[in-house]
Amino acid sequence: MEESQVDAIEWSFDTLFNIWHTPGWFARLLTAFSKEERLIGHGVFFSLLSGKWSKEQYQWLSQLKQLSAEFHFDHITEHFGFMTGQSFHQGAPMCVPYSPATLAIGRDRLARIQEACSCPVGLENLAFAASLEQVKQQGEFLERLIEPVNGFIILDLHNLFCQMHNFFMDFEQLLSSYPLERVREIHISGGSWEKSGKQSERIIRRDTHDQAVPPEVFHLLEKTIPVCPNLKYVVLEQLGIALKTQESKAAFYQNFVQMKQIVEDNNQTIANSSENPFIPPSITLPETFVENQELYAQQRELSEILETSSSYEETNRLLKASSLAHTAWNIESWDPAMIETAIHIARKWKK
Repeated sequence: MEESQVDAIEWSFDTLFNIWHTPGWFARLLTAFSKEERLIGHGVFFSLLSGKWSKEQYQWLSQLKQLSAEFHFDHITEHFGFMTGQSFHQGAPMCVPYSPATLAIGRDRLARIQEACSCPVGLENLAFAASLEQVKQQGEFLERLIEPVNGFIILDLHNLFCQMHNFFMDFEQLLSSYPLERVREIHISGGSWEKSGKQSERIIRRDTHDQAVPPEVFHLLEKTIPVCPNLKYVVLEQLGIALKTQESKAAFYQNFVQMKQIVEDNNQTIANSSENPFIPPSITLPETFVENQELYAQQRELSEILETSSSYEETNRLLKASSLAHTAWNIESWDPAMIETAIHIARKWKK
C-alpha cells in the first residue's frame, strides 16, 4: 500500500457482519478504492447451495444491499457449495450433488445476490472434493449455475493445485473442464500438507491459506492468464493470523511482488476492452424461494456425521446407513482419504 503497488482490493465483507466498530482508516480505504471502481466484494458465509432458505441468508442479503448503497463494488462473489454446521452459516464448505434440485437452488440464490448488489456476480471453485467425479463436474456445474445471471468464475489456482495433487490429475485436463472465457478473477494462495491416516502413502493438500504461495502455483498462474480472455483481477490471499512474524510478512510481500510481475508480463494477452461482458440481465424474482427439503435433511445429516463421529470408521459406517446412501450424493465412490479430510475440516471450522 505504501508503495502504491496495490491496484485493487477484495473485501470479504461478511466476515465483519457481527463487528460494529471498525477503524476510521478502514472505511476511508474502502471508499478510496470504491471511488476508483477498484473494490470487489467476496462472501464466505452465505451458503449458496443449502437446501432450505434461512433467515441468515435474508439478513446476509439485507446487509449486502446496505453495503452496496455505501460502496461501489465492481463485482460480488461467493463460494460454490454449502457450509456445514447447525445453521449452515458457520462450518466447512462442502460440495453437493450435481442435480436439477441443487442447480435450481443455486440459480435462485445467485439471482437474489445480484438483485441485492446490482452488479456482476460470480462463484469461486471449491478446493475440497470427495471424489474424482466431483472434481470433473465442478467446472460444468459452475457454468450452469452462473448462466442465468450472466455471471463469472473466480478460478482459485491453489484450489486446483489441491485437486491436482489429491486426485492425481493433469493441470491441462483440469483447466479444460472450466469455461475459461467466464473467468474474471483468479485467486492464488498457500496451504498445508496433511498425512492420511487411512492411506499412509498419501499426503493430502489442504487449502488452509496459512502459508506462502508455492512455486507450483505461480507456475500455474503463468499458464492460466493467457487462456482467460476476460480476466480482470488477480488476488493474493492469506489469513491475517498467519502474518505474525517478520519472516511471514516478508514472504507475503515477495509473493505479491512476484504475482504483480507475472500479471504485468502477461497484460498484453488480456483483453483491454473497457466493456464488461458480465453485465447482469434483467430478472424478475419470484416471491417464493426455491427449496428442497430432502436435500436440506441430507445436508443436516452429513454435517452431524462429520462433526460428531469419533473416527473414520464410524463416519464411514454412518454414511453408509444414512439418507445419502445410494442417492445422487454417490457416497459409495468417496475417497477414504478425502472423507478423513472432510472430518478434519468440519471439526476445525466448528471450533
